[in-house]
Amino acid sequence: MLSIENLNAGYNGRKVLHEINLKVPQGSVIALIGPNGSGKTTLIRAISGILHPESGKVFYNDQDLTKISIQDRAKLVAVVPQIRNLPPAFSVYEVVALGRTPYLNWFGITSGPDHEIVKQSMAQVDLLEMADRNIAELSGGEQQRVMLARALAQQTPVLVMDEPTSHLDLQYQVSFLESVHRLAHPSEAQIQQGFEPRAALVAIHDLNLLANFADQVALMVEGRLIKLGTPAEVLQPDILSGVYHLPLTTLQDPKTGHFAVLPR
Repeated sequence: MLSIENLNAGYNGRKVLHEINLKVPQGSVIALIGPNGSGKTTLIRAISGILHPESGKVFYNDQDLTKISIQDRAKLVAVVPQIRNLPPAFSVYEVVALGRTPYLNWFGITSGPDHEIVKQSMAQVDLLEMADRNIAELSGGEQQRVMLARALAQQTPVLVMDEPTSHLDLQYQVSFLESVHRLAHPSEAQIQQGFEPRAALVAIHDLNLLANFADQVALMVEGRLIKLGTPAEVLQPDILSGVYHLPLTTLQDPKTGHFAVLPR
């Protein structure tokens, strides 16, 4: 379980996060939502170690992530940041293989199992045919898929993602979120083969997409976590309309139970 306890963080003396408490159990996908400037990206930076908290703790089980090495943290938490920063001279395969860095020896040599994990990760986001292409040749959406594959190649128990479906067309948005859901909820056959459920925290703006894939929704406003619950509990017009300053309504599919959030 990823646990955030009484977390306060900010930039240059400006406090952004206020007493955040959140648990992300393995075997669950939690969608992090809120208007622009609500603190979602700051929270992800604090979890990833890019931003050191002013106070509070970030734990994976009993390990304080703020007190372990970068390499050890990278074996526990894989991050897909909002801003792409990819080496332009690398091939797709080489960038995805960087996800194996925490597990390599001093010589940085990848093994047969590493290569297989990289190929599997690329396959999950439909990148195998692009393996030899140069990163600089790819579109923004294709580069985003490379970053997703790199995070999957880390094979961590926790996935933290900041708008991972931005720049993706609808097909790949749905395909990727389905992959994340499967990683959090492996089948019985996969569990018997040694696969463990993962914990996934996904910052996302598309309320309709998250309603279909998230187990819980965490709503942030002005650096505070104001609501945590199932999509049905959080995606309510009286809650969302005030937060987004827009009259909204929700519809529910009678067959699937999924919600749609629409302007009223």
